[in-house]
Order: sequence, then structure tokens, then C-alpha cells
Amino acid sequence: MTKLTPKSPRRRGRIFPALTLSPEELARLKAEDEAEYQRYRAIFERLRPDLITYDYGWYIAIELNSGDYVIDQDKEPAHKKAREKFPNADHCVFCLNEFGAVGRI
Repeated sequence: MTKLTPKSPRRRGRIFPALTLSPEELARLKAEDEAEYQRYRAIFERLRPDLITYDYGWYIAIELNSGDYVIDQDKEPAHKKAREKFPNADHCVFCLNEFGAVGRI
């Protein structure tokens, strides 16, 4: 059995401690993300009843500021269409079903 000698180096802490965020900053970022998601979700809930009857199971990519959207049968093409249509804006993708996701969460 080999023993550790006191000369063997040990790594402690983070690799980049200057990039560590404070717990307050992490909480603020999480709250901002949740608020943004709720805005996306509100737009999705408004659009879903009209679109679900004809496009059940398809994917909808929503741009937040305008409320504009694109629809595709698969998720990746929906992302691609959204990036082409809204090149400088974020978007969120939902599935057009009862839950907004594939399967039940």
C-alpha cells in the first residue's frame, strides 16, 4: 500500500477563482431567467389553443420582443428557421401539445 507524502501537490478551490459569481449574483441571474421564461410561456399559452388543433406535436419557436413565431415538424429545423428569421434575438422552443414539452415533465 502506498502512502501519500506531504510533498504531493493537492488542488484546492476553483481553477479560475476570478470568474466565480457570488450567491447573490447567481440568484439574480436565476430570477431573471425565470421571469424571461414566464414571458415566453405566456405567449405560448396564448398561441397554443389556435395552433394545437392543426399542428399537434409540432415545434414552435417564439421570439420574445415581437411575439412572432415559426413552426416546424422537428425541433432542429424550428431552431434553424428561428435563427434565420430572428438573427439578433433570442428565441424559445416549445412543443405544441398539452404540456409544451415532449412527454410529461
